[in-house]
Amino acid sequence: MIGFADTKVDEKVLKEIKDGKVGSIIIFEKNIPKSNSYVALKKIIWTYQQAAAIPLFIAIDQEGGRVNRLKEKYGFPRSVSAAYAGKSKSIDTVRFYAEATAATLAGLGINVNFAPTVDLASNPNNPIIAKVERSYSADADTVSMMAKAFIEEHRKLGIVTVLKHFPGHGSSKDDTHLGIADVTNTWNVNELTPYKKLLQAGYVDGIMSAHIVNKKLDSRGLPGTLSDSILGKLLRKDIGYTGVVFSDDMQMHAITKHYGLEEAIKLAILAGVDVMTFSNNISGSEERTVDKVHGIIKKLVQNGTISEARIDQSYDRIMMLKNSFAFDKAYYQRELAEQKQQAILNRRLAMEEFKKAQAINVSKQEVTEEGPGKKSTKKRSKKKE
Repeated sequence: MIGFADTKVDEKVLKEIKDGKVGSIIIFEKNIPKSNSYVALKKIIWTYQQAAAIPLFIAIDQEGGRVNRLKEKYGFPRSVSAAYAGKSKSIDTVRFYAEATAATLAGLGINVNFAPTVDLASNPNNPIIAKVERSYSADADTVSMMAKAFIEEHRKLGIVTVLKHFPGHGSSKDDTHLGIADVTNTWNVNELTPYKKLLQAGYVDGIMSAHIVNKKLDSRGLPGTLSDSILGKLLRKDIGYTGVVFSDDMQMHAITKHYGLEEAIKLAILAGVDVMTFSNNISGSEERTVDKVHGIIKKLVQNGTISEARIDQSYDRIMMLKNSFAFDKAYYQRELAEQKQQAILNRRLAMEEFKKAQAINVSKQEVTEEGPGKKSTKKRSKKKE
């Protein structure tokens, strides 16, 4: 998954999509045209989507409140934070704003929302969760209930939702955008409750990994995104999740300041990440090109560090999600198929019109040469010769 830089179609990204090197796009506020925002953004998204042989994940962080790319100043509906919804103590508040968000995303062609946040507001001073109102509550049951309502409204309109940040970012004291966040002494097993409850109820489309460090869950101190103990054992084996894992941004400083690109990619894939996000949107992080990332993965497979079976495993999970009820792949296929059929029909009609025009021109030419009511003598003269 990659980001792009401007408020228009990036021709390089478009080519990478056509070449099959990009399977997902992430939208940020920097990509929203300042005028005629809805229509202009929709055109950008559909240009990318129509270039893809396999439909793209078009993703956005549209939680509401502070984490809100589609702002009112661009003409989009008002959104509210998870904390606002939690304080209202009404599930109708969650439903009302979630429905408005989902309808907006569906209209634009965005099919993945990196929300809801199911982190618990266990640390009220958490700079990246509680302080910016991204959590519904410190109570796990309340979070589970409100997240379910949020997901239901998105599912009605075919939008994939992604729970975040596994295994729980709510107790952290630090921001993983800036560096390591260690929750070893603050994390509580109760932070897994929303994941378990929603999975048991059948309401998990995707899960995003966190870059947090928890030495009680991974004795090596690897961030969650790079940890087989956290993703492979805890999430997949213990909790029983078999779906797609999206990484949080691989360019956050919790990763880039402590791990080289190749090492980070290797560990993430071996840990169980299926979709790696390189947004090129983190200040101070080196830009990561599609070719560079592909080259590293290919080398790791060729030298046996990562098996082909592991790559196929992620592919199967991704395709299953793209074929699921929450992502109407057939819709995009129909759109493309109809366009191709129309193009074929147009060419056929144009050819028939061209042939008709040629036939008419030939007839007119013969009449002109022979004159009205006269028969041609060209064949007889050739025989005599």
